[in-house]
Amino acid sequence: MKPSPETLQRWQSQFAHYQQWLRDWLEPSHLAGLRPRLEFQTGVLAGFALIASILLGVTNCSTESTIQQRLDEDLNASLAEVIPADWHDNDLLQDTLTVASSEFNIGAAETIVYLAKKSGKTTAVCFKLTAPDGYSGAINMIIGIATDGTILGVRVLSHKETPGLGDKIEVAKSDWIHAFVGRSLANLTPAQWAVKKDGGVFDQFAGATITPRKSVQAINRGLQLFKARQAQLLGPE
Repeated sequence: MKPSPETLQRWQSQFAHYQQWLRDWLEPSHLAGLRPRLEFQTGVLAGFALIASILLGVTNCSTESTIQQRLDEDLNASLAEVIPADWHDNDLLQDTLTVASSEFNIGAAETIVYLAKKSGKTTAVCFKLTAPDGYSGAINMIIGIATDGTILGVRVLSHKETPGLGDKIEVAKSDWIHAFVGRSLANLTPAQWAVKKDGGVFDQFAGATITPRKSVQAINRGLQLFKARQAQLLGPE
Protein backbone atom coordinates (compact mmCIF):
# COMPACT_ATOMS: atom_id res chain seq x y z
CA MET A 1 0.00 0.00 0.00
CA LYS A 2 1.51 3.31 -1.13
CA PRO A 3 1.41 6.25 1.30
CA SER A 4 -0.83 9.13 0.34
CA PRO A 5 0.66 12.37 -1.06
CA GLU A 6 -0.19 14.12 2.21
CA THR A 7 1.75 11.50 4.20
CA LEU A 8 4.76 11.77 1.88
CA GLN A 9 4.73 15.54 2.21
CA ARG A 10 4.59 15.28 6.04
CA TRP A 11 7.52 12.82 6.07
CA GLN A 12 9.57 15.06 3.80
CA SER A 13 8.86 18.03 6.04
CA GLN A 14 9.90 16.11 9.17
CA PHE A 15 13.05 14.84 7.47
CA ALA A 16 13.98 18.35 6.40
CA HIS A 17 13.39 19.57 9.95
CA TYR A 18 15.67 16.92 11.48
CA GLN A 19 18.26 17.50 8.77
CA GLN A 20 18.35 21.21 9.57
CA TRP A 21 18.50 20.49 13.33
CA LEU A 22 21.51 18.25 12.80
CA ARG A 23 23.27 20.91 10.68
CA ASP A 24 22.66 23.54 13.35
CA TRP A 25 23.84 21.23 16.14
CA LEU A 26 27.09 20.52 14.28
CA GLU A 27 27.82 24.19 13.66
CA PRO A 28 31.25 25.14 15.14
CA SER A 29 29.69 27.98 17.12
CA HIS A 30 27.20 25.58 18.73
CA LEU A 31 29.86 22.98 19.52
CA ALA A 32 32.05 25.70 21.06
CA GLY A 33 29.19 26.56 23.38
CA LEU A 34 28.75 22.93 24.35
CA ARG A 35 32.42 22.37 25.19
CA PRO A 36 32.37 23.96 28.66
CA ARG A 37 29.36 21.85 29.62
CA LEU A 38 30.96 18.69 28.28
CA GLU A 39 34.19 19.47 30.12
CA PHE A 40 32.23 20.14 33.30
CA GLN A 41 30.34 16.85 32.96
CA THR A 42 33.59 15.02 32.26
CA GLY A 43 35.09 16.59 35.37
CA VAL A 44 32.09 15.57 37.46
CA LEU A 45 32.29 12.00 36.18
CA ALA A 46 36.02 11.91 36.88
CA GLY A 47 35.36 13.22 40.38
CA PHE A 48 32.75 10.55 41.04
CA ALA A 49 35.14 7.89 39.72
CA LEU A 50 37.89 9.17 42.04
CA ILE A 51 35.58 9.17 45.07
CA ALA A 52 34.34 5.67 44.21
CA SER A 53 37.93 4.43 43.88
CA ILE A 54 38.88 5.92 47.25
CA LEU A 55 35.83 4.41 48.95
CA LEU A 56 36.53 1.04 47.34
CA GLY A 57 40.13 1.16 48.49
CA VAL A 58 39.17 2.08 52.05
CA THR A 59 36.56 -0.68 52.14
CA ASN A 60 39.03 -3.21 50.74
CA CYS A 61 41.68 -2.31 53.34
CA SER A 62 39.12 -2.52 56.12
CA THR A 63 37.82 -5.88 54.85
CA GLU A 64 41.33 -7.32 54.48
CA SER A 65 42.16 -6.27 58.03
CA THR A 66 38.97 -7.88 59.36
CA ILE A 67 39.57 -11.10 57.42
CA GLN A 68 43.18 -11.33 58.63
CA GLN A 69 42.07 -10.72 62.20
CA ARG A 70 39.51 -13.52 61.94
CA LEU A 71 42.11 -15.89 60.42
CA ASP A 72 44.53 -15.09 63.24
CA GLU A 73 41.82 -15.73 65.83
CA ASP A 74 40.99 -19.10 64.26
CA LEU A 75 44.67 -20.07 64.11
CA ASN A 76 45.24 -19.04 67.72
CA ALA A 77 42.27 -21.18 68.77
CA SER A 78 43.72 -24.18 66.89
CA LEU A 79 47.17 -23.65 68.42
CA ALA A 80 45.63 -23.53 71.89
CA GLU A 81 44.09 -26.96 71.33
CA VAL A 82 47.42 -28.67 70.67
CA ILE A 83 49.78 -26.68 72.92
CA PRO A 84 48.72 -26.09 76.55
CA ALA A 85 48.58 -22.42 77.55
CA ASP A 86 50.99 -22.92 80.46
CA TRP A 87 53.66 -24.23 78.09
CA HIS A 88 54.42 -20.80 76.65
CA ASP A 89 54.39 -17.10 77.41
CA ASN A 90 55.09 -15.83 73.90
CA ASP A 91 52.90 -14.95 70.92
CA LEU A 92 53.00 -18.07 68.77
CA LEU A 93 51.91 -16.20 65.65
CA GLN A 94 54.94 -13.93 65.91
CA ASP A 95 57.49 -16.62 66.79
CA THR A 96 57.90 -18.83 63.73
CA LEU A 97 60.43 -20.58 61.55
CA THR A 98 59.95 -21.91 58.04
CA VAL A 99 61.50 -25.28 57.25
CA ALA A 100 61.78 -27.37 54.08
CA SER A 101 59.27 -30.22 54.12
CA SER A 102 58.74 -31.44 50.56
CA GLU A 103 60.31 -34.86 51.19
CA PHE A 104 57.83 -35.65 53.98
CA ASN A 105 54.67 -35.43 51.87
CA ILE A 106 52.67 -33.37 54.35
CA GLY A 107 51.14 -31.03 51.80
CA ALA A 108 53.72 -28.28 51.38
CA ALA A 109 57.26 -27.76 50.12
CA GLU A 110 57.83 -25.44 53.08
CA THR A 111 56.13 -25.51 56.46
CA ILE A 112 55.66 -22.68 58.94
CA VAL A 113 56.49 -23.91 62.44
CA TYR A 114 55.11 -22.03 65.46
CA LEU A 115 57.51 -22.03 68.41
CA ALA A 116 56.15 -22.19 71.96
CA LYS A 117 58.57 -20.58 74.41
CA LYS A 118 58.65 -20.13 78.16
CA SER A 119 61.08 -17.53 79.53
CA GLY A 120 62.78 -17.50 76.14
CA LYS A 121 63.31 -21.26 75.94
CA THR A 122 61.51 -23.38 73.36
CA THR A 123 59.16 -25.88 75.00
CA ALA A 124 57.20 -27.15 72.01
CA VAL A 125 56.50 -26.62 68.33
CA CYS A 126 53.35 -26.65 66.28
CA PHE A 127 52.68 -26.86 62.56
CA LYS A 128 50.03 -27.76 60.03
CA LEU A 129 50.23 -30.95 58.01
CA THR A 130 48.11 -32.62 55.39
CA ALA A 131 47.25 -36.20 54.54
CA PRO A 132 46.83 -35.65 50.79
CA ASP A 133 45.33 -39.08 50.17
CA GLY A 134 42.27 -39.32 52.41
CA TYR A 135 39.26 -41.30 51.21
CA SER A 136 37.56 -38.19 49.81
CA GLY A 137 40.52 -35.83 49.51
CA ALA A 138 43.01 -33.96 51.65
CA ILE A 139 42.79 -34.12 55.45
CA ASN A 140 44.27 -30.97 56.97
CA MET A 141 45.54 -31.17 60.54
CA ILE A 142 47.59 -29.29 63.11
CA ILE A 143 50.01 -30.97 65.52
CA GLY A 144 51.76 -29.88 68.70
CA ILE A 145 55.03 -31.62 69.62
CA ALA A 146 57.12 -31.28 72.78
CA THR A 147 60.86 -30.80 72.42
CA ASP A 148 61.45 -34.49 73.19
CA GLY A 149 59.35 -35.48 70.17
CA THR A 150 56.23 -36.45 72.12
CA ILE A 151 52.87 -35.42 70.69
CA LEU A 152 50.96 -32.90 72.81
CA GLY A 153 47.89 -32.86 70.61
CA VAL A 154 46.48 -33.22 67.12
CA ARG A 155 43.37 -31.63 65.63
CA VAL A 156 41.71 -31.91 62.25
CA LEU A 157 41.21 -28.49 60.66
CA SER A 158 39.28 -29.53 57.56
CA HIS A 159 38.41 -32.60 55.51
CA LYS A 160 35.87 -34.05 53.06
CA GLU A 161 35.53 -37.50 54.59
CA THR A 162 32.19 -39.35 54.72
CA PRO A 163 29.79 -37.97 57.36
CA GLY A 164 29.03 -40.56 60.02
CA LEU A 165 32.05 -42.68 59.05
CA GLY A 166 35.32 -40.94 58.26
CA ASP A 167 34.41 -37.77 60.12
CA LYS A 168 35.19 -39.50 63.42
CA ILE A 169 38.65 -38.00 63.05
CA GLU A 170 37.06 -34.78 64.32
CA VAL A 171 37.37 -34.21 68.05
CA ALA A 172 33.70 -33.19 68.11
CA LYS A 173 32.64 -36.58 66.71
CA SER A 174 34.84 -38.99 68.71
CA ASP A 175 37.86 -39.13 70.99
CA TRP A 176 39.91 -41.04 68.39
CA ILE A 177 42.28 -38.12 67.80
CA HIS A 178 43.26 -38.10 71.49
CA ALA A 179 45.01 -41.47 71.02
CA PHE A 180 48.04 -39.65 69.63
CA VAL A 181 48.77 -37.69 72.81
CA GLY A 182 51.99 -38.98 74.39
CA ARG A 183 52.97 -40.94 71.28
CA SER A 184 56.33 -40.48 69.60
CA LEU A 185 58.76 -42.13 67.22
CA ALA A 186 60.66 -43.32 70.29
CA ASN A 187 57.84 -45.14 72.08
CA LEU A 188 56.27 -46.79 69.04
CA THR A 189 58.01 -48.85 66.40
CA PRO A 190 57.49 -48.01 62.71
CA ALA A 191 55.18 -51.03 62.42
CA GLN A 192 53.06 -49.79 65.31
CA TRP A 193 52.45 -46.48 63.56
CA ALA A 194 49.45 -47.92 61.73
CA VAL A 195 45.82 -48.83 62.33
CA LYS A 196 45.17 -52.15 64.04
CA LYS A 197 43.96 -53.71 60.79
CA ASP A 198 47.48 -53.13 59.44
CA GLY A 199 49.21 -54.41 62.58
CA GLY A 200 49.47 -51.06 64.36
CA VAL A 201 48.07 -49.67 67.62
CA PHE A 202 45.51 -47.14 66.38
CA ASP A 203 41.84 -47.94 65.93
CA GLN A 204 40.19 -47.87 62.54
CA PHE A 205 36.53 -47.01 62.02
CA ALA A 206 33.83 -49.49 61.08
CA GLY A 207 33.28 -49.01 57.36
CA ALA A 208 36.02 -46.41 57.08
CA THR A 209 39.58 -47.67 57.31
CA ILE A 210 41.23 -45.40 54.76
CA THR A 211 40.55 -42.18 56.67
CA PRO A 212 42.26 -43.18 59.95
CA ARG A 213 44.99 -45.07 58.08
CA LYS A 214 46.02 -42.04 56.05
CA SER A 215 45.73 -39.75 59.07
CA VAL A 216 48.05 -41.98 61.12
CA GLN A 217 50.57 -42.08 58.28
CA ALA A 218 50.55 -38.29 57.88
CA ILE A 219 50.99 -37.71 61.62
CA ASN A 220 53.92 -40.12 61.59
CA ARG A 221 55.48 -38.15 58.73
CA GLY A 222 54.96 -34.98 60.76
CA LEU A 223 57.00 -36.49 63.59
CA GLN A 224 59.68 -37.45 61.09
CA LEU A 225 59.81 -33.84 59.90
CA PHE A 226 60.26 -32.65 63.48
CA LYS A 227 63.05 -35.16 64.07
CA ALA A 228 64.85 -34.14 60.89
CA ARG A 229 64.58 -30.40 61.64
CA GLN A 230 64.91 -30.63 65.43
CA ALA A 231 68.30 -28.93 65.63
CA GLN A 232 67.12 -26.08 63.42
CA LEU A 233 63.89 -25.61 65.39
CA LEU A 234 65.25 -25.88 68.91
CA GLY A 235 68.65 -24.30 68.38
CA PRO A 236 71.61 -24.89 70.68
CA GLU A 237 70.76 -26.17 74.14
